[in-house]
Amino acid sequence: MQWGVHLPHLGRQVDRKTLMGFAQEIERLGCHSGWVSDHVCWPADIESKYPYTDDGSFQPSPDMAWLDPISTLTFVAGCTEKLRLGTTVLILPYRMPVQTAKQIASLDVMSDGRAILGVGVGWMAEEAAVLGMPWDKRGKRSDEQLQIFHHLFTDKEPSFHGEFYQFPRVGFEPKPVQSPFPIWVGGSTPVAFRRTAKYGQAFHAAFQPRGEVSHAWDQVRRECEAIGRDPSELSLSLRIYLDPAEAMPAAKSIAGSKDKMLETIAACREIGISHLLLDPVARGGVPGRLDAVRAFMEDVAPAAGH
Repeated sequence: MQWGVHLPHLGRQVDRKTLMGFAQEIERLGCHSGWVSDHVCWPADIESKYPYTDDGSFQPSPDMAWLDPISTLTFVAGCTEKLRLGTTVLILPYRMPVQTAKQIASLDVMSDGRAILGVGVGWMAEEAAVLGMPWDKRGKRSDEQLQIFHHLFTDKEPSFHGEFYQFPRVGFEPKPVQSPFPIWVGGSTPVAFRRTAKYGQAFHAAFQPRGEVSHAWDQVRRECEAIGRDPSELSLSLRIYLDPAEAMPAAKSIAGSKDKMLETIAACREIGISHLLLDPVARGGVPGRLDAVRAFMEDVAPAAGH
């Protein structure tokens, strides 16, 4: 099992020293990867439904800090050596594809091949409107963006002529270090499963009960078979709370005692999960969350076959 950890790039304690210390410590502990989420701003009125709560609510404080995901990972790349650097997930419809590709390729080069591009189509129409980006057909737009990334990352003189995006032959250098470049696709719909099979190197679920993750993974594998792709080429990742105090919903958490955590990890393995992205929940701010990760990596992870 690989262990990822969500980085402290949002919330009350967002600063250089905190982020650097956290990233360096999880690397020292042997974590596989550090991850960031993606929001740009908070519209005052949000009617869109958040897909990962039972009632669809998502009400951040208006003064909640949230660092940009790609620049945060670029900073972390400069203060770490081995930690993989991922987005959970980058909302493709918020951005123009060629500029995004340049940022991601630059991150991969500056990190010496440690970037992972987790992608999604988003859920907050109000945020996209503030950014001046279209929300209609965002799934198809996102698919075109993934096609563009492939051409820019692999072709000597890439060009593209799609329904939503077009550009003539261009020079695009440097290419990412990694080839194929790792795309991890998020989502919970049949379209997301097809997108994973066609473009992804992993399916990246988030805060879903294991039964739902298992069903989604079965669907991804069927979509692979439908297009003649070997499903074994893909891996399965789940973002999940690390919750020693059992404050969060049990179905979305690794929680409680060491033995309970090991049972949850074994159940995750059984359905094919090979990467768990731990989102630590603990009292005491960032130091408290880092203590929770430290205890997990020093006590639980070795017993789980770390």
